[in-house]
Amino acid sequence: MRPNTASTGSPRTRQPRRPLRVAATSPSRLLRTGQSGRCRGCGHRIDWHPRADQRPIALHPAELATAHVPASCRWHLSSGIALPHGDGSAWCRIPHAVLCPHRTPTAPAGPHIQALRRQLAVRTRRLIDTGAFTPTPAAACGSPAGTTGRPTRPVVQLLLGRYLAETPIEDIRCVAQTRQRHRCPQPVLAPHTPQGAWTLLPTSPQRGQLALPAALMAVYDLSRLPYTEQLRWRTQRCPAHAATPGAADLALAGWQIFDPLQHTEHIHTRLPHPTPGRPGKA
Repeated sequence: MRPNTASTGSPRTRQPRRPLRVAATSPSRLLRTGQSGRCRGCGHRIDWHPRADQRPIALHPAELATAHVPASCRWHLSSGIALPHGDGSAWCRIPHAVLCPHRTPTAPAGPHIQALRRQLAVRTRRLIDTGAFTPTPAAACGSPAGTTGRPTRPVVQLLLGRYLAETPIEDIRCVAQTRQRHRCPQPVLAPHTPQGAWTLLPTSPQRGQLALPAALMAVYDLSRLPYTEQLRWRTQRCPAHAATPGAADLALAGWQIFDPLQHTEHIHTRLPHPTPGRPGKA
């Protein structure tokens, strides 16, 4: 038995940090504490969870009574995966897009949902008035290109598929966790690695998608890079963390499968202008 010794220092009031690990049976490699974020439109907390098709969805962090939520807006979690509709319990989760005061509601909601939207709107106004939050301009949330003509949400071709990025190519950030348990600040577009190239490609070459009128669109093409480089981009990791596959992810990769019918506003028919001082080709 270890003897009890009197402590000569100050009492310990801070609990030690527990190392977080990813379970081998987990459908997602994402750490639970890494799923939280902030909405760029209203500044409120959101919880990111992968769906069954691996697409991320932002859910309101608190559970709501199922009776107050429309059936089409009910979600529940199972093994870290977000599934639509309720699981039969009296509580459910709701997508943040339904409550976000920065968005215009597309469907009528009940009085409880409207009251919660008003509460979030008041909090957003307080955050803005105190300078704690600056909403993202509408132009930055959509697809219009900036002064250089570069799309704010570019279409990228890699691993025999096309994906819609959540930020410009230069701003895509590594999702791995550092030793200090923060998200890696390094970009995926590293200066000393093979670069992709902007090119014009047919609009709908993917299998299983409806054909659109013959047209060309600007795509950041990574298909000529080695497989390991394409995989690094798909997993959204910097070169250093790509070499350490055991490191956990602290955020979801921000890719969406590109659909020319659903993402029409992100289709650009002209190549972007080159940006001086930026890595990569235009």
